[in-house]
Formats: sequence, C-alpha cells, structure tokens
Amino acid sequence: MTRHLLIAGAAIAALSLAACGQPADQSATAPAESVVPDANPAATIPTPADETAAPDFARLAAQSDMLEIQSSQLAVERAQDAEVKAFAQMMVEAHTQTTRDLNTAIQATGQQITVPTTPDEDVTDELNDLREEAAADFDKEYIDLQVDTHQKALNLMQRYAADGDMPGLQAFAAATAPAIQQHLDQAKAIQDRLANAN
Repeated sequence: MTRHLLIAGAAIAALSLAACGQPADQSATAPAESVVPDANPAATIPTPADETAAPDFARLAAQSDMLEIQSSQLAVERAQDAEVKAFAQMMVEAHTQTTRDLNTAIQATGQQITVPTTPDEDVTDELNDLREEAAADFDKEYIDLQVDTHQKALNLMQRYAADGDMPGLQAFAAATAPAIQQHLDQAKAIQDRLANAN
C-alpha cells in the first residue's frame, strides 16, 4: 500500500514538473498582432507621414503629380529621344487629369482637405537636379526619376486603397493605381532600352 502511494506520488510530482516546463498559453494574453500576421505587410513599413490618413494621402498624391508634371514639362522641352519626349507629353496630360480627379474626389467627400498647389522642398530639389543635368544625361535621368516617382505613387495608391480612412478617396486610389502601374511599366521599358543602348 505504501509502495502504491509512493508510486502515485512520484507520478503526480512528475506530471507537475512537466507542466511547469510547458510554455504558458499566450493566446489569452498576447496581443492579437503577435498571433495573427498582418494581412498587409507593407503597412508596417515606417513612413514619414501616415499615408492612410486623408490629409496626408492628398498632400502626397498632389506632390507626386506636381513632380511628374513639372519634370515631364522639362522633358518635353529637353529630351532628345523621341520616345522619351512622347512619354513626357503623355505624363503631363495624364497627371494633370489625375490632379483634377483627386480634387473632384476630395470635394465629393464634403471634408475640408487642403491640397497643395506648389511643390514642397523635396519636389523642388528633384526638379532643380533635373534642370542641371547635362543634355547627354538628361533623358536617362528623367526616366530614372519617372520610374522612382511612379513606384512611390503606386505604393501610395495601393496602400490608401487598402487601408485608407475615407471610402471616396479609397475609390479614387483604387481607380488610379492601374494607370500608374501602366506608366511605371512603360517607364521601365524605356529605362531598359536606354541602358542597353549605351
């Protein structure tokens, strides 16, 4: 009898030790983010502004359009490559329309959202750098800028379309993203051709 009690006691002690070695159930105390992965990993990338807030989205979209329009106006005047010049003219027209569409979408929300009409310091610096390019380097630098700017614009539109705080502007972003993707693809194709020509 004593032996049975000792064996039973040892078994209980062993089970208790095993239970102590198990990690605590964290599902009850851990934040949901640590249990369920973020469905939109891009949204976890730190950015200088909250791109999912309507005022910041509108500002960034407007600045992007200004950079694309004004750099393309320079390219219409200075580009030597016929395809680059044609692309630049298309960008002036397309992003002038995008700016109109952005303003229309903002007005439809009924919210007071200020859209900038003059380039900020970053855009001004980019434009000044492009103006200073030598004629022989201009086409390449312009197209490189367009690839970079359109990639950033595409990221902005996709992020706001997915996570933005105003449905009307989300619809604008979702409708605009495919056109920006098309511009990006065209710019990359020209970029590749210019690189292979050298």
